[in-house]
Amino acid sequence: MTDNQETQENHVTGATIWLTGLPSAGKTTIAYELAGRLRGEGHRVEVLDGDEIREFLSAGLGFSREDRHTNVQRIGFVAELLASQGVQVLVPVIAPYADSREAVRKRHTAEGTPFVEVHVATPVEVCSVRDVKGLYAKQAAGEISGLTGVDDPYEAPETPDLRIESQNQTVQESAAQLHALLTERGLL
Repeated sequence: MTDNQETQENHVTGATIWLTGLPSAGKTTIAYELAGRLRGEGHRVEVLDGDEIREFLSAGLGFSREDRHTNVQRIGFVAELLASQGVQVLVPVIAPYADSREAVRKRHTAEGTPFVEVHVATPVEVCSVRDVKGLYAKQAAGEISGLTGVDDPYEAPETPDLRIESQNQTVQESAAQLHALLTERGLL
């Protein structure tokens, strides 16, 4: 067996699939829908939910630009570790700043780990109606400030690998659209 054949046989393809978008855009719902489908196909899958990560890995961080950047870098690091071991890692995290997302992409590229950026491009008007966690209502009532996309910036990706307009299709259709991209890229 040549070294190249051995390398190919030992190569495990995982990827980080980062779903970015406003609060209540549908990122987590799409991620869990796709995760179920991928598990059903026999893939190793992890969902790094932003709320869970913030509670356990980034406890103590606030919502300043610096703290948000640190949180995104921590999540990106864990995602790359898992993906490098053959796991399909779905990351439904707002990640509001383009430079933070780009730093994560660069780390993946440097390690040779595939990174797919998905913009769940749901308009803020739709997100505020969905308001899964009640954040938009709290912001409107003056109970909180710094809500991404309302009174704190969200830098939408200029050239994501995929843009999903979740208000125009079902969760299943959104997950299928992402599955098709991953298949097309040879990541499944």
